[in-house]
Amino acid sequence: MPSVRRTLGHLLTATTLFALPLAGAAAANATPVPAGSAATSASSAAAPVLAATPPMGWNDWAHYQCGITEQTITGNADALVSSGLAAKGYNTVTVDDCWMAAQRDSAGNLVADPVKFPHGMAWLGSYLHSRGLKFGIYEDAGSSTCGGYPGSGQPQGGGADHFAQDAASFAAWGVDYLKLDGCNVWSAAGQSQEQAYRQAYDAQAAALRGSGRAITFSESAPAYFQSGEWGNPSWFSVLGWVGQDGQLWREGYDIATYDASNPNASRWSSVMSNYGYNRWIGRYAKPGNWNDPDFLIAGDGGLSDEESRSQVALWSMMAAPMILSSDVAQLSPTALSALGNTDLIALDQDSAGRQAAVVSSNGSTDVLARPLANGDRAVAVLNRGGSARSITTTLASIGLPGCSVSAKDLWTGASSTTDSALTATVPAHGTAIWRLTPDGCAAPTPTGQLTGNGAKCADDSNSSTADGNPVILYSCTGNTNQRWTRNTDGTIGTLGKCLTASGSSPGSWVTLNTCGANGAGNQQWTPNSDGTLVAADSGLCLDVYGGGTADGTRLDVWTCGANQANQAWSLPV
Repeated sequence: MPSVRRTLGHLLTATTLFALPLAGAAAANATPVPAGSAATSASSAAAPVLAATPPMGWNDWAHYQCGITEQTITGNADALVSSGLAAKGYNTVTVDDCWMAAQRDSAGNLVADPVKFPHGMAWLGSYLHSRGLKFGIYEDAGSSTCGGYPGSGQPQGGGADHFAQDAASFAAWGVDYLKLDGCNVWSAAGQSQEQAYRQAYDAQAAALRGSGRAITFSESAPAYFQSGEWGNPSWFSVLGWVGQDGQLWREGYDIATYDASNPNASRWSSVMSNYGYNRWIGRYAKPGNWNDPDFLIAGDGGLSDEESRSQVALWSMMAAPMILSSDVAQLSPTALSALGNTDLIALDQDSAGRQAAVVSSNGSTDVLARPLANGDRAVAVLNRGGSARSITTTLASIGLPGCSVSAKDLWTGASSTTDSALTATVPAHGTAIWRLTPDGCAAPTPTGQLTGNGAKCADDSNSSTADGNPVILYSCTGNTNQRWTRNTDGTIGTLGKCLTASGSSPGSWVTLNTCGANGAGNQQWTPNSDGTLVAADSGLCLDVYGGGTADGTRLDVWTCGANQANQAWSLPV
């Protein structure tokens, strides 16, 4: 992402040469296996779904930036194995930017930096595979990487790209995972920035498909279109197509990197920022497609133990890729316990692949709920504040009214039964998290915030239940007049009344009315994958009037636009 990657003054130079033992039968000058050989290709008929659950592993960038060597990578790989984290799923080891020589060879092939990686990339892939790990690598969709090394994309000014050639090299080296950044992407005359990015990422996806090897594709394209927490039309548009090319995507700012000169500098605000933009876009997540709010830095410098635990809990609730970026050998027992928590890993890897949604938020506390494959429901409560807070979350507020559940605390492992509420004292910057198993209950009713433009909430003004009461946009408070249920008949309601379009022409106000009182069509809403909510009777979209974000701005229905920020909604699940 530009905010981090375009600053090159901090780039480190490897100064130590060493001889690394060979892994198994791999030789230092091993000949790469041809991409189409039986050793690297699976039968297309038997090809598994790539990234059916969120990828897990390790990447060097957030801790080391460009200060990497072969030994950095193999040392962390060995630590993943010896710590037990690899066996728990953290099994993809990715070499980020700055691994390559400054120039391609005479045939146009990428070459590993001979000082940093004296044995080359094919050897490194063999080493990782011999340890039971997968091999990930970094490249860029532009003319050069963010660190200034050869990119796969077109040169500035136009010309041939290297996507197919580089994909063939990656396959030959045994690469299992590609992270493709988005610095220095060239736009031809008359071509929009988004069109240039889509052309490049489409080309890389096609090259990977033709490489003869199953390679998981991590895309950074959306990150180059993000602006603020809520989003904009270009960002939403890119999020709408990246899933056709790859399996996961970096959609926002880089997480703060480790500063060796100030190792305890807080990185909590960066974790909260990345969580902030990721929590609203669950509509794009599903098996084989994952929103990626960037690396897990839990246990690394800059986070307290509670902050580290919170990041693991929140990433698992959001079905996020769990990719560590730290010095694994230096992780404390507390960090290893949090990262290796098998209940949280199982939550992150749940086969339904549904991201949590926000039940309520008020600036100090967030409540999240996530439906799981076996009918269970996960609930987390984040305390953003600087002191411990006692919290109570009713079962009704998370979609389980009139229900009894067995609630397992995923930190302690203790289970209890309740038919009313979850309670806990949550430490400063901590997150309580439970897995709920309903006992003889009806199916959960998706309940929570209807969040819209500016990350503000649809609000029944003044909590009135009078028919015709205006529905407005307002700062999220966590109050009951902002708690909406999505009912099986297509209605959306709060306080026992239904969200209603007062007319079928553009500009008709949206109000709260008795359910069924004015005809079902104007109270039935169809959610679309682009975040719009469409009124059944008119085909118009739920809209924040004038594109406003000010408290009190009314909601109306309007002709559906293309990825408009004021027509996108984050819904309860």
